[in-house]
Amino acid sequence: MADDSKNNDVGERYAQALFELALDGGALAAVEGDLKALKGAHRDSPDLRRLLASPAFGAEDKARGLDAVAAAGNAHPLTRKFLGLLARNRRASAIPAVIAGFERLVARRRGVVAAEVVSARPLSEVQLQQVTAAVRQALGRDPELETRVDPAILGGLKVRVGNRLFDASLRSRLDQMKYALKRA
Repeated sequence: MADDSKNNDVGERYAQALFELALDGGALAAVEGDLKALKGAHRDSPDLRRLLASPAFGAEDKARGLDAVAAAGNAHPLTRKFLGLLARNRRASAIPAVIAGFERLVARRRGVVAAEVVSARPLSEVQLQQVTAAVRQALGRDPELETRVDPAILGGLKVRVGNRLFDASLRSRLDQMKYALKRA
């Protein structure tokens, strides 16, 4: 738990620095796209997750690996330099926190709120519009939704906005019922 908190703090500082550099350099959209692609690669590649998290790989190995990923994605030079800096400073494991912090800063600049929606099955366009409307009504701001499918929640939704989690999943309801029955 302490490592997560440390990575979040480090991630916020690095995200702020990258955001300011990208904004000043007129590369905000390019860097945002690069980080979105890196986020997807991190989610989809166990090898990349292992490279970033494992202390068995040195800073130079991580820098080379990140540079290869960035080169394959035709990343902006600022993104490539930044990823190299993170690796050389032994902060590669904080990349998910950096990406999350950067996304929050970009959303704040646009006047929208970033929200992650997790469902057991892919949402239809109508369902997505309904969730968007519900989040807009609850928060009073336009949401920028990112959807993810997790069959483990069984049904319902989980919506994360910043530090808040709205959990209306069947899995959590069953867990609550199980806990209540154990206490009875």
